[in-house]
Amino acid sequence: MAENTSWMDGTAEDFRPPSDLRPDIPHPARIYNYFLGGKDHFPADRAAAEQVLAFAPATPSAARANRAFLQRAVRYVAGEGITQFLDIGTGIPTAGNTHEIAQQVDPAVKVVYIDNDPIVLAHARALMAGPGHGATTVLQADLRDPKSILTDPRVREAIDLDQPVALMLVAVLHFVDDEQDPHGIVRTLLDALAPGSFLILSHATGDFDPPEHSVAGKAAYQKAAAQVSPRPYAEVLRFFEGVELVEPGLVAPPKWRPENPEAAEAWTPGYGAVARKS
Repeated sequence: MAENTSWMDGTAEDFRPPSDLRPDIPHPARIYNYFLGGKDHFPADRAAAEQVLAFAPATPSAARANRAFLQRAVRYVAGEGITQFLDIGTGIPTAGNTHEIAQQVDPAVKVVYIDNDPIVLAHARALMAGPGHGATTVLQADLRDPKSILTDPRVREAIDLDQPVALMLVAVLHFVDDEQDPHGIVRTLLDALAPGSFLILSHATGDFDPPEHSVAGKAAYQKAAAQVSPRPYAEVLRFFEGVELVEPGLVAPPKWRPENPEAAEAWTPGYGAVARKS
């Protein structure tokens, strides 16, 4: 398998030293890692996570259900012949990453991971060290500046935007405020992709819980590097304007092509879907 090692040897320009980690400020990627049972978090992250668990103790199982949605969606899209994945807001690497799932279907798959947290790049470098990985690139960039992602020469080198791409925005857009125009961000990204591309997206919502839970959730992320903005069904559906939803459409992530009936009933305060660009 082809390997991309330029970012593994410590010479990549986008790698930032651990001093950028700001352990005193909770970060969504590290909070999510805590929910998934990982070890890559600081006291501030754990404190924010525990605030969420105080009113939503099932959040860890919801995080796992969202992760399982990602894996099923990636497997589906790779099975449809997509060999390029642009995963934005990937978070700290855990078992069953996008490249692992997609390259099981087709070893020729190319994956570009994008995240704005330097700890993600640091852990990705460690995860990818050594042989046995396909063409996988990790870059530090910000979803809120989509044009810089699309024009980054490293992205252009890794992915041919004239060919279909799977754009992944899994559990990240609810960290983009309305003032930052999340729907415009998605449109900018989709407009740059070739026909036949796919969008894999999941997003937090307050539709399934009492209103006070959304208020408490926002309070838990108040001091974090990014605030949380759960959105109702209609607002999440807007992200899919101009693309065709794949069955079963926009549903709670566990209900998107579940592996068994029991898994479909997991509580997950969010929506997820896969769509194709004509």
